[in-house]
This record gives sequence, C-alpha cells and structure tokens, in this order.
Amino acid sequence: MHRIIRIGFTFALATAVLACQKTTAPSSDEATGDTKAGGETAKPADQGAAAHSTPATPATPATPPAPQDIPAPPDVAAPPADAQKTASGLAYKHLQEGTGANPDAWDAVTVNYTGWTTDGKMFDSSVKRNRPASFPLNQVIAGWTEGLQLMKQGGKTRLWIPKELAYNDMPGRPQGMLVFDVELLEIEDRTQPPPAPPDVAAPPKDAKKTEKGVFYKVLQPGKGKDKPTAESTVKVHYTGWTTDGKMFDSSVVRGEPLMFPLNRVIPGWTDALQLMVVGQKMRVWIPEELAYKGRPGAPQGMLVFDVELLGIENPGQPAQPAPPAQPAQQK
Repeated sequence: MHRIIRIGFTFALATAVLACQKTTAPSSDEATGDTKAGGETAKPADQGAAAHSTPATPATPATPPAPQDIPAPPDVAAPPADAQKTASGLAYKHLQEGTGANPDAWDAVTVNYTGWTTDGKMFDSSVKRNRPASFPLNQVIAGWTEGLQLMKQGGKTRLWIPKELAYNDMPGRPQGMLVFDVELLEIEDRTQPPPAPPDVAAPPKDAKKTEKGVFYKVLQPGKGKDKPTAESTVKVHYTGWTTDGKMFDSSVVRGEPLMFPLNRVIPGWTDALQLMVVGQKMRVWIPEELAYKGRPGAPQGMLVFDVELLGIENPGQPAQPAPPAQPAQQK
C-alpha cells in the first residue's frame, strides 16, 4: 500500500486518494513483503557410511520459497445472499464478532487484511507479510473508512467494496470491485472531533455569499493584504462537517496541516480561500454542486468547513495531497 490509502477518506477536496501514516492500508498497490533469505542446517551423515567414505561437504544454505498467496474465499466474485449492504453500495459479512466500541472515522486502527479482485487474484495482504497495518481511518479508500466503522475490536469482516468506493478505475490500482477480509486488532488514539458549529445546518443571516454561491463568515481576522490566487499553493488547518453535524475530515484532529495547490480542490474551496489572508479563520458553507456533486463515497449535500489559512506558498513548491478527498486511498 502506499500513502492513500491519504486518499481514503481524507476526502481530500481533490480527486486523489490519501495514503496512511505508518504502514498503509487499502489505498494502494498492494505491496507484497520482502522475503528474507535463510539457510537450512545440514543433517549429520549416516555414521556407518561416514566410516568408509570421505566426509560430506556441508550443504549450501537454501533460500526458502516465498510465502504463498492466500486463497480467495469462495464468494469472492459477488456478495452472497446473506451479506448486508449499506446505502453507499458497500456489502459486508461479519465472519467473527468483536467486542467493545466501533472505531470512528477519525480514529487510528491496526488491522490484518487480505485483498482480492473478483477473479480471485490476491493483490495485497498484511497476513502474508506477517506485519499488521496501522493507519488513520479517514485516510484510506472510502470503502475501508465506512466498512471498518461497522466492526468491533477483535472482529473479522469480509468487505465487498464497489469500484466507486475503491479506486474507481484509477490507473495502476486494483480494478473493479475489491474484496477484503479484515481483522480489527486495535483501535488507537481515540481523539474526539471538534463539536459541530451551531449554525452547521444552514448559513446564518449574517453570512456573506460569493458570486459562485459559497456562503462564508469570518471567525478571526488575519494579517496583511495578500490573498491567494487559484494558482497558489496554500497551507491550512480545517475541519469539515455535513449539515447534520457529522464531522467527516479534520486536519486539526490529525494534528497535521495540509498544503495543496488551490486549483486542485473542490470548486467551493478554490472560490472561498481566495477571499482569505494569512492568519484568518473562516467558516464556509459549500453547496453540493461546488463540492462532490453526489459522487458515491464522498460527503453528500452541502458541506461546512472551518478553515484557517496558515500560509501562501510558492506555487512551484511540492504540495501534499489535498484535503477533504476521496481515496485515497487510502487503502
């Protein structure tokens, strides 16, 4: 896996999938682990033969064969009749019930998993590598962000993730529907998200409106007069909610600001951030047509963001994957 799966839900305002921290999870191209060469110890020669012959030459250390791929489950081609299905199209079946709480989208988790395409080909497995993967749950492909929230610690679940919630035919990634067996080993760093603002359901009367239709309200004044252009690279902290008050992404919770080209995020961000100066904090209400336009696996409807502009960078500098995005993929 690669860093996507900071694509995964960090629903980056762009189209890329974000990758995880530490070891990555589905969002990526499914690395198979390195095989370490080992040696076999030569067995002692038969004592009787040794008395009448030249001592045997020690055997040459042999490299053990690479670990075999894990066979695909019999129902890999399509979800069985007893699988459950969510509104987004994700199908799942609990293979072993866990205990305790379910993870939230902002939690970090440790898992063991194996992934197959529907033709039964294994493309990635932490089990084969004998190394569990740890990653923030909101930085993987959307199907993982949603599916793992249905699990409890110690549980095992099979996920059938439609391509729209996986890599959506992205070149170089596993194609089509993907099937994963996932074991949730640990839920880590349960950081509670910032509470939703009281006016999250709709723009208040004192909010202003841009020509393109984004509502905004200044929460904290900034410094200076310089504002970014659509071609600028900006550095921000942000938190995003749907209008029912559910947080779906936050650089504040992750403790890591993001830097990205302003022309590579959702149109509502490109529009609103050009109104800001460094140090300013703003709340923006972005209508669906300037956000994800109903795209499967992405936050739906009008979205609300609190954004702090930390810096305006040289557009030529390398940028991180953009914020609120669709995995990335992150496996």
